[in-house]
Amino acid sequence: MIYFFGNPTSLIYAVQKTDALSASDIEKLQWLFGGHPLLQDERIAQAFSGPRASMITPWSTNATEIIENMGIQGVRRVEQFNAFTDNNEIDPMLFQQYQGLDQTLFDVSVAQNPSLLIEDIASYNAQEGLALSEDEVDYLEGLSKKLGRKLTDAEVFGFSQVNSEHCRHKIFNGTFEIDGTAKPFSLFKLIRKTSEEHPNSIVSAYKDNVAFIEGPEITQFAPEFAQKASYYKESKHKSVISLKAETHNFPTTVEPFNGAATGSGGEIRDRLAGGIGSLPLVGSAVYMTSYPRHKKELAAHEASIEAREWLYQTPLDILIKASNGASDFGNKFGQPLIVGSLLTFEHQESNPAYDTRALAYDKVIMLAGGVGYSRREYAQKKRPTPGDKVVVLGGDNYRIGMGGAAVSSADTGAFGSAIELNAIQRSNPEMQKRAANAIRALAESDDNPIVSVHDHGAGGHLNCLSELVEETGGKINLDALPVGDPTLSEKELIGNESQERMGLVVPEKSLGLLKEIAERERAPMYTVGDITGDHHFSFYSEKSDSKPIDLELTDFFGNAPKMILKDSTTPRSYEALTYTLADFHDYLDAVLRLEAVACKDWLTNKVDRCVSGRVAKQQCIGPLQLPLQNYGIAALDFASYNGIATSIGHSPVSGLIDAVAGSKNSIAEALTNIVWAPLAEGLKSISLSANWMWPCNNEGENARLYDAVEAASQFAIDLGINIPTGKDSLSMKQQYPDKEVLAPGTVIISAAGHCSDFTKAVEPLFKKDKGAIYYINLSQDDYQLGGSSFAQTQAKIGEHAPTIKGHKTFGAAFDWIQLQLSHDRICAGHDVASGGLITTLLEMCFADTAIGATLDLNALGCEDTIRLLFAENASVVFQATDDSFDAIAATCPIQCVKIGEVQEGGELVIKNAGVELGLNSASLRDRWYETSVAFDQHQTADNLAFTRFDNYKNQPLTYQFPKQYHSQRFEIQGKRPKAAILREKGSNSEREMANALYAAGFEVKDLHMTDLISGRETLEDVQFLGAVGGFSNSDVLGSAKGWAGAFKYNEKAQKALNDFFTREDTLSIGICNGCQLFMELELLYPEHETHAKMTFNQSRKHESAFTSVVIEENNSIMLGSMAGARLGVWISHGEGRFSMPLEKEQYHIVGTYGYDGYPSNPNGSDFNTAMLVDPSGRHLVTMPHIERSLFAWNWAYYPNSEDHYSPWIEAFINAKNWILNC
Repeated sequence: MIYFFGNPTSLIYAVQKTDALSASDIEKLQWLFGGHPLLQDERIAQAFSGPRASMITPWSTNATEIIENMGIQGVRRVEQFNAFTDNNEIDPMLFQQYQGLDQTLFDVSVAQNPSLLIEDIASYNAQEGLALSEDEVDYLEGLSKKLGRKLTDAEVFGFSQVNSEHCRHKIFNGTFEIDGTAKPFSLFKLIRKTSEEHPNSIVSAYKDNVAFIEGPEITQFAPEFAQKASYYKESKHKSVISLKAETHNFPTTVEPFNGAATGSGGEIRDRLAGGIGSLPLVGSAVYMTSYPRHKKELAAHEASIEAREWLYQTPLDILIKASNGASDFGNKFGQPLIVGSLLTFEHQESNPAYDTRALAYDKVIMLAGGVGYSRREYAQKKRPTPGDKVVVLGGDNYRIGMGGAAVSSADTGAFGSAIELNAIQRSNPEMQKRAANAIRALAESDDNPIVSVHDHGAGGHLNCLSELVEETGGKINLDALPVGDPTLSEKELIGNESQERMGLVVPEKSLGLLKEIAERERAPMYTVGDITGDHHFSFYSEKSDSKPIDLELTDFFGNAPKMILKDSTTPRSYEALTYTLADFHDYLDAVLRLEAVACKDWLTNKVDRCVSGRVAKQQCIGPLQLPLQNYGIAALDFASYNGIATSIGHSPVSGLIDAVAGSKNSIAEALTNIVWAPLAEGLKSISLSANWMWPCNNEGENARLYDAVEAASQFAIDLGINIPTGKDSLSMKQQYPDKEVLAPGTVIISAAGHCSDFTKAVEPLFKKDKGAIYYINLSQDDYQLGGSSFAQTQAKIGEHAPTIKGHKTFGAAFDWIQLQLSHDRICAGHDVASGGLITTLLEMCFADTAIGATLDLNALGCEDTIRLLFAENASVVFQATDDSFDAIAATCPIQCVKIGEVQEGGELVIKNAGVELGLNSASLRDRWYETSVAFDQHQTADNLAFTRFDNYKNQPLTYQFPKQYHSQRFEIQGKRPKAAILREKGSNSEREMANALYAAGFEVKDLHMTDLISGRETLEDVQFLGAVGGFSNSDVLGSAKGWAGAFKYNEKAQKALNDFFTREDTLSIGICNGCQLFMELELLYPEHETHAKMTFNQSRKHESAFTSVVIEENNSIMLGSMAGARLGVWISHGEGRFSMPLEKEQYHIVGTYGYDGYPSNPNGSDFNTAMLVDPSGRHLVTMPHIERSLFAWNWAYYPNSEDHYSPWIEAFINAKNWILNC
């Protein structure tokens, strides 16, 4: 039976249940659905839009679990449907239109297909879009003859996935013949050569999901036991640092939200699967598309090439949806995204004397990368032994992502849309978080039982499980795999790419421990197979008496002939630039508005940049919190200043002119971005990931790719660094019925290294009352405009691109800058890249009010002022700490030129070749910001994008610190009172809150909702309860609604909480999701007849910012002593608006936002409320994350660099002292 709740004119919840609803069930569901009543009709006649019948959504999975936790049994599926009108736009990838809702709503007419024996492999290949080459078809036909039987559809499909270009990198391992001559090395060997020449601190490379490099000794902070509630403890371990980046180009082109979300999720799983378990820490993202064309009046570069009839989504839609998807996954999983980049590009020469190909990112690039860490002893996978068990953690199997690996290896548009749409995955970050928590528990233990671990990504079970058994052989029981869609064929069950799953090999004796952990974390666990040791690989089903895959591993992984790539060098050129100095201001306006140069606030304002409490540097800086920083740093622990620095570099447009220059410029950009982070061994600390996106097998492109890879290899070798990881996506062409569009050959470099003291890192913001400004042209090349942003705005590529002339001196200058950082001689620094020197100088003024500079560039020796200011030669600009730097500058291996002084007042004065330019930084900052507004208005409600633009420069961060606070480390004296950190599935902030309490002097217990529901824990032994932030149940049905339901309708959990709040010797804090929980349960003001609630932000989107809070006069035990303070603090939430129906005096408002206006007040809360406390002062709720703002280095803008703790430590110390004295 399907029951309908809601309003037929707006919203319907459809609940499928195996039996009748009781009166109690109806009451519970009406509460859960926000008061929407049960409708008596079995059919709703109106038109609706909703999810496809065949696809149980992640939303439904979470909603069903919430309902089960509320004590309602037998619910199979829950979905929500919105009333449909002609004005509605629905995404056909995710939704369909229904002409009425009835009892057949969830019926699926697709019959389960039986396993097939393939008679004609070539025809099947074309029919299914498997992208098998002729050689591979011949190989399979030969295998069929050798076996004396027809291959099954699962075997042919499986072979296509595990041997796809996406998975096996046949081009990178192939032989290149250029201009009739065979090249001596494969592309992979060229990359590998960097590590052979300079292994440096590599621990693992080329053989795992990630690369590992040596890290420092760190202090692990984790619960003593993972299978039960236990107290946090510190332990020291040698670490390794992980580095990985993946692209998800094809899926993001077709369905941007889920394409980018699952790209982010897949890359996170790669870092989880490093060694025998590692931990993701922070992420990065890069988006490259064609021009978004914001306005009807097109800019010159937008009008120079006609927009296509886009196959799936417009570039604007892709940029909004893809960034929403990547942000959403990271936000909900709990990984901060702290580094990113954006490039838009299209070009076609009209003069046949030049390269007339259509060049654009119609097939988009979406890169997800990141860094993490593990314990040194867990960095290598072990060899499975016969009898070991194969386990899958994560969600069910659905008919999604079928053939994603193979389809991603082909040009977009080459197959029918049905095949391409079917190859897209769906994201469920909350499910991945559960699986990740189970792996985290083992990776943090002293006796990690994992033998091997792989993520389920491209190729699904086929790839993951075959890789787990590759060394030994194994058999997989199909009947043990979870089935979410009963119509799946055996081939689809084996090969679907349903996300958020991890495959593990563990000893049989460890299954019990893993099961205990998985049940506590609510991570679905399935024991699906055995390690055999016979080098045979099979999937079998006892129910159907079948073996859809039954092959020797050597046969399954194939032995097709090595790919030979023949090509000839194809000279291509582009029209030269023409310009005049008289148009300088118009040029500058156009460059500052170009997406690659312009403000990226629309990207950073919706992505969590603080979760984990271990972010030391991220994109936004200064009193105005503008996204200007091109590197990020994450702390490796809470106890030291050791961190991982990371950055990104790319230069594909210069690479069109000269592939060699493009590669070197890309590496140089990554290095000039990261050079401002103090590295343990300078440049030698750096390892690179190289992700290659190229339109291979088009005339001249294979030759260009070889040149580019060879150049990257040699540049890295000459610098003394390595490239131990990377990925390739070599089908970067979009096919249209009447044309083809090639993406520029692109390499994206991700750099990472051990940062030995992140408190010495500097930011791109000029400082008043400090030293002079200096410039180093690290490229040592003449200033060239080819491949620049300036050239793009003129609808040109240009004739000559800059390159890196002196490899060794580049490296020496890098280390020279590092030396100056270690001696505190540099107070600000920035690279020169997109937008050129003029953009760098302006950006170093933008993040504060009334900062300017006077500059004399004559010493740089270029009389062409346009070329000097807009060229993107790899360079740096920095400000010395004091005026004694001139003598030190003379020691730089490359000429270090003093070019000016910082001035107050906001004017930038530039002199060169007899010309003086006067620029107003405030007005140019607004121009730079305008492109962000153009994007933001498509994702932010109530015209708040324009309010943000009006207010961003009028709401600078200002502080008033308490007269006394514990700014330095201190010893814990005497007894530690007991606190518990309460989390639910989907929570992601438990570690930072636990650390805040531990640092203040508490003994801190890790507590999961399953502990309370089961009755294993009662809260009787603790006096402080912290309910943490995150996305419990993925915020399905409202933030914390499901979490509240688990308390409200579970007797043991409800009693434990009520008893705790009834006691008078207890304190509590609910932060973010925990705040939403306490407000939903009406714990603060139970006497109110009408209760305050947390609702959606006024912007109707997730808001992330470093803002400020004023502590009002209050009776809060935690914050009462801090009244009058005005402090910086992180916020990150989607439903943070306090809706308070009573008069202000009825509430005890503890904290208000620093400015009563968006974006300082990020959610539109009544009375500008940020924090509330109950009348007793004991129970505090706060949407701002004070626990993520504990350390001075947590703050995105902190005025006193000598502090270790920020004033927020006092809140937790106050709590401890009250408990000890009560």
